[in-house]
Amino acid sequence: MSIFDHLEELRQRIFVSVLAVGASILGCFAFSKELIMILEAPVKTQGVRFLQLAPGEFFFTTLKVSGYCGLLLGSPVILYEVIAFVLPGLTKSERRFLGPIVLGSSVLFYAGITFSYLVLTPAALNFFVTYAEGAVESLWSIDQYFEFVLVLMFSTGLSFQVPVIQFLLGQLGLVPGDQMLSIWRYVVVGAVVAAAIVTPSTDPLTQILLAAPLLGLYLGGAWMVKLTGR
Repeated sequence: MSIFDHLEELRQRIFVSVLAVGASILGCFAFSKELIMILEAPVKTQGVRFLQLAPGEFFFTTLKVSGYCGLLLGSPVILYEVIAFVLPGLTKSERRFLGPIVLGSSVLFYAGITFSYLVLTPAALNFFVTYAEGAVESLWSIDQYFEFVLVLMFSTGLSFQVPVIQFLLGQLGLVPGDQMLSIWRYVVVGAVVAAAIVTPSTDPLTQILLAAPLLGLYLGGAWMVKLTGR
């Protein structure tokens, strides 16, 4: 296949990916109010009221939520198109590990988002509401609230990719499993620092709740690399 054929195939796969994400965004926009109600659930029972502080703020918030959710729903298509494009150029041994890597990465990403929605987000928001209780009334900007929630969810999903990165480093022979396990003390500090950077909130509870699974994922990834003989 010539370089022009590769470029044409790449163009077609990019077009399909953009089309899938665009269709997902439109579908999410049609149900944007329902999505917003779902994302408001972590604080709805705590008496928090959401305000529109500027004309069109709620409209642009629905666009933002639809964009994030549409990208999330369209990501499997993007992943498939990327795999289909690079697969012919991989060796047999590389193809053998592609499936577990892709599957593991996808599962961990969605697990991170779920963990953030069910654990991290309620914990962080509860901290802020409880801290302000009796002093001020919780009237939050709808745009700033969703900026906080969406950034926290997606950054948590990305941070859950640690074992995938470890597996790749092990398969490439760059870092063996024994070495990964030997630096666990530094990893504890790194997990706390990473949690402080990833979480948009500054409360220690949220950072600890994220640092603990990050440390567990790292240790699990290190043992996986060791058991695979790398």
